[in-house]
Amino acid sequence: MKARVHVMLKNGVLDPQGEAVRHALGSLGFDGVNGVRQGKVIELDLAETDEAEARKTVTDMCEKLLANTVIESYSVELG
Repeated sequence: MKARVHVMLKNGVLDPQGEAVRHALGSLGFDGVNGVRQGKVIELDLAETDEAEARKTVTDMCEKLLANTVIESYSVELG
């Protein structure tokens, strides 16, 4: 089973990489971009075939390693 985890900084947490991208876009003439938030996508290929078990396992991975839950939020897609 494939899993995709989207990790983003929580609202209110400063995103210096996103701000650098916003500034660079403005420098390239892309006006009107008021904000950029940068995150990461992690794709996993799991041996698990039960969707509920896979979701539980990936959530555990996120809580322990893949996301810093103090400053980041995450969502899990299975397919």
